[in-house]
Order: sequence, then structure tokens, then C-alpha cells
Amino acid sequence: QVRLEESGGGLVQSGGSLRLSCEVSGGAFSSYGMAWFRQAPGKEREFVGAISWSGGSTYYVDSVKGRFTISRENAKNTVYLEMNSLRPEDTAVYYCAADPPPNIVLSTTTRGYDYWGQGTQVTVSS
Repeated sequence: QVRLEESGGGLVQSGGSLRLSCEVSGGAFSSYGMAWFRQAPGKEREFVGAISWSGGSTYYVDSVKGRFTISRENAKNTVYLEMNSLRPEDTAVYYCAADPPPNIVLSTTTRGYDYWGQGTQVTVSS
């Protein structure tokens, strides 16, 4: 059974930084494409960014480009989301998601991912 567990969320002031982690267990992490999504109250879950199984490709939604960075450490079965210059509009529950093979392209939709974590709350105060 594949399990994803996010951590690192919290309350931060506008302009601050946080690093989220997502540890994957029970599966072949090094073969998974990984992504981060977020969901604000009353809104649909939206794509934030994704990283290929090798770490060689990343893709971000325009609103976080230049501020957020996704990375992975296959030896630790962990994917990270480094978030800088945080804004109040970044407030949401952040979810990590896994896409097992075949994962030739980085999906930006929730349907592209088979496994999900429970989420971690990020709150940015103004």
C-alpha cells in the first residue's frame, strides 16, 4: 500500500518561507512522477508544480514560478516544495501526489495522479 505523508506546513508572515516535505512509503518512489497541489477554502484543488521521476524535469504554475522550487531525494523517498516570498493568496492545504509509471509527461491535473497524501495547512498572514 502506497502512503504519502506531508509535513512542514504552518503559519508564516507574508514574504516568509516554508519548506514542505512529502515522504512516500510502500511503493517504488524513484519511479514516480511527483506533484504538489493546493486547495484553498471554497476553491478547487489546483496544480502547483511537478517533478519527473529522475528529477530532471520540473514544471510550475505561473503564479509560483520564481518563488517555489520542487526537488526530490530518491534515497529518502521524499519530495520537497521550497516556498519563498510567500503571499496571503498562497494560503491553502497543500497536497503531494504520485504518478506511477508510465509517466512520460508531467501531468497538471488531479486525474494524472494515483496516490495522494492527507495534506498540510499553509497559512500566510498579511
